[in-house]
Amino acid sequence: MQRIAVVPGSFDPVTLGHLDVIGRAAGLYDEVHVVVVHNPDKSALLPIAERVALIERSIADAGLDGRIVVASWSMGLLVDYCTDVGASVLVKGIRSQVDVAYETPMAIVNRHLAGVETMFMLTDPANAHVSSSLVRQVSALGGDVSPYVPQVVSEFLQAAMTP
Repeated sequence: MQRIAVVPGSFDPVTLGHLDVIGRAAGLYDEVHVVVVHNPDKSALLPIAERVALIERSIADAGLDGRIVVASWSMGLLVDYCTDVGASVLVKGIRSQVDVAYETPMAIVNRHLAGVETMFMLTDPANAHVSSSLVRQVSALGGDVSPYVPQVVSEFLQAAMTP
């Protein structure tokens, strides 16, 4: 039986921390679906289609492609996507206790709704301070985000922010 995992997120934009979690998940599961989801609590910088494209290019540039599928989902509950593709686990990157507190109730509900387990994967300490929100803020103020994001994302943001 094939073990399929889903790594969900807003990925606005994808960071090196995200890629680290995706790559490590790919080492544990036969197939990994990276799913861009719309978070109504966040103001998005990039349209979902652009986020999907940047993730696909970042994964290819990192040599992670092969067993990784990149998709978006806005048709209902994330566990519905999991059920549709046969995934039994969600993989969530955890940077701090704040992430644990935020993710735990969702993990419990996802298990109750669809039997989908959640695996919390600790972020590499080198990336623990990085978030997409921080990257957006630094980029908007003209700062260099290249230490925090894949090269294709850095180049994209630099071009987008240049008048």
